[in-house]
Amino acid sequence: MTTHFITAEIELESTPAQLHKAIEEKLQQHGEPLRWAVTSVDVEQQKATVEAVVTVESTALA
Repeated sequence: MTTHFITAEIELESTPAQLHKAIEEKLQQHGEPLRWAVTSVDVEQQKATVEAVVTVESTALA
């Protein structure tokens, strides 16, 4: 298992619950999220920047 630091842009949603779901779904594309934080919000472009640490299952070489 390895850990990776990623940064992702997420479209702002109409409710906090929808935003939380969108963040979790985006992070799942990169691995299993350990922790994440919204680090900035661009109101004009309606995007949030999220920084996260995710784990990825490493494949054993045979």
